[in-house]
Amino acid sequence: MGRHRRPAGPAPGPTLEARRKLTAGLAGASALIATVLALTIDPAAPPAPDRTPAEAPAAPRAAP
Repeated sequence: MGRHRRPAGPAPGPTLEARRKLTAGLAGASALIATVLALTIDPAAPPAPDRTPAEAPAAPRAAP
């Protein structure tokens, strides 16, 4: 009945730890690159001279 056994799963060991370190490193690097790009790249077009800059809408207040 050996042929009906479930196949062995991946062996926990250095591979799993290496994957976690790689994932954390790539996530950190992508966050750093996104921050640097956001701070250094200018917008595609300047604001229109005939319009005022947009403002965030005010927070809604609870009804009395």
